[in-house]
Amino acid sequence: MHKLVSILILLVFLCCVTEKSKTAYNRILSERYIVYNDFPSKYVIPRNIEIWLPTEYDNIQSLPVLYMFDGQTIFHGNKSWIGENKYDHGWQVDLTLDSLYRLGTVPRMIVVGIFNTGLRRYSEYLPNQPIEKIKNQLEFADEWARKSLDANGGIKSDSLLKFIVEELKPYVDKTYKTKKGKDDTYLAGSSMGGLISAYAICKYPNIFGKAACISTHWPALNGVFIEYFRRNLPDPKSHKIYFDYGSKGVDQYYEPYQLKVDSIMISNGYEKNINWLTKKFDGEDHNAEFWRKRFHHAIEFFFIEI
Repeated sequence: MHKLVSILILLVFLCCVTEKSKTAYNRILSERYIVYNDFPSKYVIPRNIEIWLPTEYDNIQSLPVLYMFDGQTIFHGNKSWIGENKYDHGWQVDLTLDSLYRLGTVPRMIVVGIFNTGLRRYSEYLPNQPIEKIKNQLEFADEWARKSLDANGGIKSDSLLKFIVEELKPYVDKTYKTKKGKDDTYLAGSSMGGLISAYAICKYPNIFGKAACISTHWPALNGVFIEYFRRNLPDPKSHKIYFDYGSKGVDQYYEPYQLKVDSIMISNGYEKNINWLTKKFDGEDHNAEFWRKRFHHAIEFFFIEI
């Protein structure tokens, strides 16, 4: 009898341990990083895609989605993909979003990191429009910019956006538990990634409802894209756009362009702190260390209710 009781106690104990182990295991799996190597496309060359599913993903019916450019820099520390091959700690957007969720300022969301393609990056992030003015400016482009364009057969941003809108987003929506409408589909990027984010929300206003354009590289081809931006801004009643810039490094050249863009926002019916925000950060430079610090301003602005 005593042996039987002991066996029963042991079985109960093992069951409890097993359940606890399952709980711990599920908790570990609840936050996931899923990498697709060489995601195929008929529009652009293959590139890696990394998708972050937040904690409690399995228990949530559907989530908004943030698409981010330069995907190899947004989650993990890495050697720089350009320049002197220095190590940086990345944006750590997953940690920021987890912190903001715990504070109650943003909802949980899926993040899709779209890797850049190194030398071809400039050609894929430079807007195709306004095409005639761009053609006139190309002869004055820097040597590294011309190399990027030559390596990729010209400007490919329209092709990149077709890849995102017609191939990547449908796959993400089919495979994961997403909220599919524009009100729950966002963009973010820095430097040329900020420029392509601004272009994307203008070109596909029915797909993307919010864009964070961080340290936007307006000076590309002497600011030629700003004219297209002025004529094609999406409806301020249904869209939100965030801009920022620092005052050191490349960012020190951005203010005159950003002030022009700010005036365009106002003339197109955008209201500061409601559906548009521009922030200047004195003393901040043009790199991931500062973009990591500033990212929360952009994402919190997305969810401010006036």
